[in-house]
Amino acid sequence: MSISQLDFPQLSVTLSRTIASQPWLLVTGGRPPAAPWLKSIAAAFPQLWSADHGIDACQAAGCQPIHWTGDGDSISVSARQWLNELQVPQNPLPTDKDFTDTQIALTEMANAGAAGAVITGAFGGRFDHLYSTLFDCAQRTLPCCLIDDQEALFYVRADSPLTFHCHQQPKALSLIPFTESCHGVTINNVRWTPTPTLRQDKPSAISNEITNADQPVTVRVTAGVLGVYFYWGTH
Repeated sequence: MSISQLDFPQLSVTLSRTIASQPWLLVTGGRPPAAPWLKSIAAAFPQLWSADHGIDACQAAGCQPIHWTGDGDSISVSARQWLNELQVPQNPLPTDKDFTDTQIALTEMANAGAAGAVITGAFGGRFDHLYSTLFDCAQRTLPCCLIDDQEALFYVRADSPLTFHCHQQPKALSLIPFTESCHGVTINNVRWTPTPTLRQDKPSAISNEITNADQPVTVRVTAGVLGVYFYWGTH
C-alpha cells in the first residue's frame, strides 16, 4: 500500500510523491528520544531497527528492534544483555571503518527492502556523526527523514513539495540547502519570505516562524535538495 502521509505526535507530513509502503524506523545513537514519544510512534512502523547506542533508547521505551547493527562502543551493559536475551539478530561491526553505524544500518535497511527510513536518536550527540547522517540521507535514493520529540528535518527535492501540518507550534523553522544551491524555493505561512535561491555557503533562511499554526506550510524547490528543519525544544 502506497503512503502519502507521515504522522508524528507534533506534526504530519503530506508527500507529493507517494512511497511504495510504510517506511521503517531506525533508532540510532545520538540524544535518545523521550521514551513515551518513541513508544507512541514505534507501533506505526512495520520494522524497527537499531544502530549501536540506539538500543539503549529502545530498551528504555520497551520497543524491541528486529535487527541491531553497530560496533558496540557506546551501548550500556544493560542494553547489551537485553539485546542478547531477546535474541535480536545482530551485525557486529569493527570500530575502525569508513562509515558510521547509522550509515551502514541505512544501507542494510535499503538492501532488506525498506521503502523509506525514519531516523530517530540522530540529534544532540556528536556533531560529526550528525553531519554524516544529514548529508548521507540527502544523497540517498532511499527516502529518509530525521525526527525526535525536540527536532526534525525533512528533505524537499525538485518538484516534490512537502506540506507540513503542525500539531505543536515549533519555536523555529529553518531552510538548509544540502546541495551547493537550491533554486525556486517557495514557502508559505511564515513570517519571513526567503529569497528563491538559497546557497549552502551563505545560510540565510534560519529561525523563521510559522504565522498561523492552524494552517499548513508547504515547501517547494525546482532544483537542489533542501532541508526543512523544525525545532520544538524541551517541553
